[in-house]
This record gives sequence, structure tokens and C-alpha cells, in this order.
Amino acid sequence: MNTIKKHFAAILAAACAVSAIGLSGCSQNDLLKQVKDKGQMVIAMEGTWAPWTYYDENDQLVGFDVEVSAKIAEKLGVAPSYEIGEWDGLFAGLDSNRYDIVCNGVEVTDERAEKYDFSVPYAYIHTAIIVRGDNDTIHSFEDLKDKETANTLSSTYAELAESYGATAVGVDSLDQTLELVLAGRVDATLNADLSFYDYMKAHPDADLKIVALTEDASEVAIPVRKGEASAAFLKEVNSAIEELRRAGELGEISTKYFGSDISAKE
Repeated sequence: MNTIKKHFAAILAAACAVSAIGLSGCSQNDLLKQVKDKGQMVIAMEGTWAPWTYYDENDQLVGFDVEVSAKIAEKLGVAPSYEIGEWDGLFAGLDSNRYDIVCNGVEVTDERAEKYDFSVPYAYIHTAIIVRGDNDTIHSFEDLKDKETANTLSSTYAELAESYGATAVGVDSLDQTLELVLAGRVDATLNADLSFYDYMKAHPDADLKIVALTEDASEVAIPVRKGEASAAFLKEVNSAIEELRRAGELGEISTKYFGSDISAKE
């Protein structure tokens, strides 16, 4: 390599070390450029958790997160590309660069924030303890001790139940979760209160009830891979969310699926 090439290589290496954006030679470390270059944002979700992400009667993928992520992609000038999988697989795919984001009602926790960078919140929810109508043994989170709950393993809900001494039984969908509760095969489940209300709209005769709610609302946001390589991309995602909030579009989508605006903190 001659002196000029060596000099240029040194400048490029230094630039990449300082920033993952701005030079095409650093593009492999720049998520925003990757997304823009391929013209699509790969979005991971379960597709089994109404009304966040699910398939309707026409087998079309719909839901709050589907529409919100599509709007974000539109703001970034790219097309949304949806990948459906089980909960654990969503984050494994994010870690391995198969997905650009996970948009699946992900609650921000201290543990997750250590591993991922999060967008600004786009929704706020409370966690409910849901039991069968004739259950009179559970009235609070403390009553979960030595009980069995049904939840997606490694989810926020399973972790919360286990923190109160419950044993979490793994399930694949909200419907399956509530079926286990109704059948008496588990004592309870923890889930978003709004997901429960949506379920009850579709199953008004289901003998289920909420016995307790978390006092503080949890923040729902979009996780991306941690680091400078995602910084410019995350900034654009945040700008898109704030634009949607200011324009009232987040509230409209929320009301469409939940019957109320969950995009604003109480």
C-alpha cells in the first residue's frame, strides 16, 4: 500500500471509530444506512397477541403494533417487512442482526435496558392479575406465592409473577393463556389490562376477572441493538414517534384497537 492509500485508510479507520455514520466505508456499522439502502425495515413480532399484533378473520396481520411500526417505517422512507416468531426468538433475531427492531408491546425494564437501547415510549400499560371468576384465593400480587401462572416464558409478566413466588407455565398465545386459566389448569395469568379487555369484548361470556393491577404504568417502547451503530437509526425512530404523537396519529391507532388512547402517560 502506498503512502497516500495508507493515509486514507488511517483517516477512514479513525472516522469509523468515532462515528458509525457519515462514511460509506462504515456502512456495515450504520443501521440507519443499512435500512435506507435495502429500502425496508425488518420488524419482529409474535402475531398472536391481540390487539397488539395478530391475524384477523381474513388471515391478515393487523394490530396496534403493526400499524404503528408501519407508520414509523413510512416516516423513515422505507417499507415495513414483518417477521413472525415466538417471544424469545424475536430478541435472538435482533441480537443476530436478522431483525432491525422488535415491535411487540415490549415493556422497558432495567434488565432489558442493560442489553438494548430503547426508543421513546409510544404506549403506557398496566399489568393485571387475571383469574377465573370463582377464584377467591388471589387478591393481590403477594397472593401469587406458590401459585401457578400461565405466561410466555422470559416475558415481563412471567418474571413479575416469579418475583412474587409463583411458578410460570409457558404458553404461546394470549388465547392459550386464558384457556388454561378458564380450565383451572393454572391459578392466574399476568397480562396487559388492555389485552384482557380486548379479549373480553370478543368473549363476553368468559368467566374471568381482574383482581389486581400494578399501580404505575409501564412504558412500552422499541428495542434496538445497543451501541453507536444504532444511534442515528434510533434518533430517526424517536423523531417518527414524536411526529405521530403530535399529529394525533398514535392516539387514533390506539383508540382503534384499544378503545382509548394509551399513547399518553396518565
